[in-house]
Amino acid sequence: MKLALRQSDRRREALPGITGVARLDRRVGRLLNRLNSGDIAVIDIADLDRSTADALVAAGVSVVVNAQPSISGRYPNLGPEVLVQHGIALLDEVGTEIFAEVKEGSRLRLDEDVLYIGDRVAARGIRQDADSIRAAMRAAKAGLSAQLQAFAASTQQHMEREKELLLDGVGLPELSTRFRGRHVLLVAKGYDYKADLRSLKHYIREFRPILVGVDAGADVLRDAGYEADLVIGNLDEISDAALREAAEVVAHADHHGRVEGLARVQDLRIEPVVFASAGTSEDAAMLLADAGSARLIVTVGMRATLEEFLDAGRGGIASTVLTRLKIGGRLVDAKAAAQLFQTRVSALSLVLLAVAAALAIAVVLIAGSSGDSYLHLLADGWDHVVSWFRGLLS
Repeated sequence: MKLALRQSDRRREALPGITGVARLDRRVGRLLNRLNSGDIAVIDIADLDRSTADALVAAGVSVVVNAQPSISGRYPNLGPEVLVQHGIALLDEVGTEIFAEVKEGSRLRLDEDVLYIGDRVAARGIRQDADSIRAAMRAAKAGLSAQLQAFAASTQQHMEREKELLLDGVGLPELSTRFRGRHVLLVAKGYDYKADLRSLKHYIREFRPILVGVDAGADVLRDAGYEADLVIGNLDEISDAALREAAEVVAHADHHGRVEGLARVQDLRIEPVVFASAGTSEDAAMLLADAGSARLIVTVGMRATLEEFLDAGRGGIASTVLTRLKIGGRLVDAKAAAQLFQTRVSALSLVLLAVAAALAIAVVLIAGSSGDSYLHLLADGWDHVVSWFRGLLS
């Protein structure tokens, strides 16, 4: 038996292509929690966005198999380019039948544009590479004027649907978290979230903002060593640990009031506040902070440029643009905040400060000690100054 297994393993290793364990889910937020390095992720996303692609890269997948076209041509989305740049194979347009054909945990092999389960063909698709993605992006950019017209129409529709919420605050829930006069840091697991959160280390330490985790951003805060004051969003995208540790939980429902993952959270003996809106979870978090009279709202991992807004597709643009217009100048992107609040102490000032502190310690020790003992105390004092100086620079 062992000999037969070894022969089977050698035969599998000799087959061409990329092999990996299948992980499937139409909801990428749930899929990301199950991915391991080297897995083959099977998704169902038309126009793969950069935020999702970044998360797949971070999970270490070897192949992404998409039931739909990763670039449909409606607008220039950034996700496929991110995958290919990181050496992740992308097989497109295999069809939704893949979810019935492949079972979770089965071993798949991708060879050219064919996906195999053992020796059996599971699906065929379009294998994307850098050249094909560049060509598709050029075609998508050519149709941007039509997308901007569609955006204007969807903005008007969203305003009609949500005007009472946006203009008068109708439907905003009552929270125990108090935003008035405070800085608020909203963290989502999106664009450049790791680097942006690191860049705000001094800002967080100095201003102690209210920390809000949006969707999987709750776990981003937790992994970075912070405790969220509030988490909001799709409950299925937030871990049990992040939900338990949060001071307050808000479930973002759709405009019909439906909440994903509510039963699971109630099983944890957490009764979330429900906030129904047609916008994204990010927009809901901004509206709550704005309604609470936050002094400043800083965003991490959220869209800030035209390219990023287009990458998200028409579905989320209208609500986000209107929400940002409502908040106005109190809304700041993390990159701008890091520039504004970085430590502004020159190197010369730090050196002079350290020397002055050392001299002060020396005078005190000489005045209060006799013999050689003061030298040892001075050395200890200097060690304390050096430690303090290093802490200031960190």
